[in-house]
Amino acid sequence: MKKFEEIQFNIGELKGISAKNIEEHLKLYAGYVKHSNLILEKISEYSNDMEGNAYTIGELQRRFGFEYNGMRNHEYYFKSLEGGAKTLPEDSVLKKEIINQFGSFDQWLRNFQAMAMTRGVGWAVLAFDTHTKQLIHIWIDEQHLGQLNGAQWILGIDMWEHAFVYDYPTSQKRKYIEAFFENLNWEVIEENFKKI
Repeated sequence: MKKFEEIQFNIGELKGISAKNIEEHLKLYAGYVKHSNLILEKISEYSNDMEGNAYTIGELQRRFGFEYNGMRNHEYYFKSLEGGAKTLPEDSVLKKEIINQFGSFDQWLRNFQAMAMTRGVGWAVLAFDTHTKQLIHIWIDEQHLGQLNGAQWILGIDMWEHAFVYDYPTSQKRKYIEAFFENLNWEVIEENFKKI
């Protein structure tokens, strides 16, 4: 099986999110890539005796969902911070869809940021439901609980404390959310939407 490879992101200086926080956060991402590969190796080893190792393989498979989604979730996140902050143009296809569904871009942003303030660790995600052809908000617990089948990621903000702990105490995570949007490269987000 082909191994997963760690992506090297080109993230410049950010406003309100320190280089130290990004550096430590990227180490965590590297761990998700490493452990996704290790788990698949172990599953392959244990597969020599499927019956005798059924419970072990089952637990490894569960853990794989956590590690794999942790890897992919972070790839969306870091990619959206590459290339410097860029705004979403007025003629953007995504912006028009957001306004169509939520009434205004500002209303959507308020709703999304309120979801990001959800207590606990997880991810706030703007996705596109490929079945109903509409934008939806998703809260994902941890890395994997709450991922919705058929919902394609457009934008995701990591709301685990590790995403902001070097810059803000947990009581100030709203400042981190604001900093994230201040640094967001909307061209990347627009491309995510166009690829669906």
